[in-house]
Amino acid sequence: MSGRKSEKTTEDYLEAILIIREEKGYARAVDLAHFLKITPPSVSYTTKRLKEQGLVTSDDAGMLLLTDNGMKIAEKIYERHVVLTKMLTGIGVSQKTASQDACRMEHDISDETFRCIRSHIGNL
Repeated sequence: MSGRKSEKTTEDYLEAILIIREEKGYARAVDLAHFLKITPPSVSYTTKRLKEQGLVTSDDAGMLLLTDNGMKIAEKIYERHVVLTKMLTGIGVSQKTASQDACRMEHDISDETFRCIRSHIGNL
């Protein structure tokens, strides 16, 4: 994978692991494949890369765990998703479309713009 696409994939995986762990208490590769609607071999390849980057580990039972660095990225992306979804639904976009659009926007929006949106949403 190249540059930005690789970064987006990394962020999507980390965010998904965070969400799955919060919902189920654990995240397995099969859960990640189901959540992201991708094949198990794709998950295996990418989680191996995330482990090499020090963003993910796994325990003896094969459960995926975020490292401190992985958690920091996951929380940042998840916060962006929540805030952007709230902003979009606040202007009348349907929940489904808002969530889909937020997923695309969360990766590309600048830190400055996001801080301003978060501040504005907090004032509503």
